Amino acid sequence: MHDLIRTNDPVLISFVESLMRDAGIGCMVADSGMSILEGSVGVIPRRILVDPEMAAQARRIIIDAGLEEELRPWNDRDAGA
Repeated sequence: MHDLIRTNDPVLISFVESLMRDAGIGCMVADSGMSILEGSVGVIPRRILVDPEMAAQARRIIIDAGLEEELRPWNDRDAGA
């Protein structure tokens, strides 16, 4: 899975999920259950993950939505190199 965004912002997570759903791109929010372990203080960021084959399209959607600064860095491994 491609690590698209890491955040503690539930509004951002919901918005990105909506963008991906509208584009037909499946995504998964990882680490959402960690709040039980951390005592619900929100220090562990949630990760929004997408299929590596859809990563470039998902990143373009995020950029077009004006959220480029939220994206995780892209590396050669992500591009299938």
